[in-house]
Amino acid sequence: MNAYVMPAARPAGFGILALGLLLAVYFGVLTLVSGWKFTVSQFNEFWYYILPLAGGFGLQVALYTRLRQVVHQSRESGAVMAASGTTSTAAMISCCAHYLVNIAPVIGATGLVTFATQYQVEFFWVGLAFNAAGIAFIGHRLWKATKEHAQCAHI
Repeated sequence: MNAYVMPAARPAGFGILALGLLLAVYFGVLTLVSGWKFTVSQFNEFWYYILPLAGGFGLQVALYTRLRQVVHQSRESGAVMAASGTTSTAAMISCCAHYLVNIAPVIGATGLVTFATQYQVEFFWVGLAFNAAGIAFIGHRLWKATKEHAQCAHI
């Protein structure tokens, strides 16, 4: 078997798992807040934002896992992945935050919910930008680490 196939299997598995978990958080939170029918309708309306956000996060997890395989530890790229993953999750959940107004008086967050509702598409774009930045950052680190590892292996 090719030497690159086996090392890629574990990162791909973690990436797929991360994508699935992010979608599970999205569906879980929205279903708890507004019910299943509403969650499905929102997903149908915003799938073109939600799937790239989840996919981008999954790709970051896969790249980071592969980076860890190459260098065994990289704290800086983990922080970027965590920040963009948080942004991705927040952007996906914000698409339905306006329905939190029903319970917001109880928790005192009406202003925050109104803000999130007014700028939900912008939150999606911010999440996508953070995803792109995280992918570029971790991808660049992985490229450098792989290049350095290849040079060390030839010595």
